Amino acid sequence: MTTSRPGGRTAAVRQAVLGATADLLVESGLEGMELAAVAQRAGVGKSTVYRRWGSVPALVADLLVDMADTSSRRPATGSLENDLLAAARLIRRTLNDERQGPLFKAVIATATCDPATADALATFYRKRVDEVSSVVTEAVARGEAPAGVDGREVIRHLSAPLYYRFLTDTTPITAADVRRSVALTIAGMRTGVFG
Repeated sequence: MTTSRPGGRTAAVRQAVLGATADLLVESGLEGMELAAVAQRAGVGKSTVYRRWGSVPALVADLLVDMADTSSRRPATGSLENDLLAAARLIRRTLNDERQGPLFKAVIATATCDPATADALATFYRKRVDEVSSVVTEAVARGEAPAGVDGREVIRHLSAPLYYRFLTDTTPITAADVRRSVALTIAGMRTGVFG
């Protein structure tokens, strides 16, 4: 009896294909995506890509799963304000990154016209929001946030202005944008709007 080793060739092929998918999305968006081009860029056989993924939306969906699985974990500074600052700074770094920023724009654009990508993107963000919202639950236990506050809504509100600026402006997200988002989120939480 043989057992599959962790990772191995299957994991290496998946990472090569997902890397190629990300590269092509960054370079030319969805219109530049063809399974054969992904296979060529990844250095794997076309049949492997067709058999395992079968479509461009399936590739993008798997890319989002991988991004969620490998994202930085939630902050744990012991202070709600510092945790929210750390989370907002991570969003800023990611969206301002010369590779990650264009990749997110391409995925978001793809999600607007492809239901499978939209579902995968929603799952990606749901997983991230669920993970980071635990900082709010911990803040409630420490007495830093009011009981009954919805941590998921707090994190959505924290990130929304940063994503809005990212999608509607061509200038990078600034440290002032981060501070403003955190301050407004904390002020809203204290007035009970997330309860």
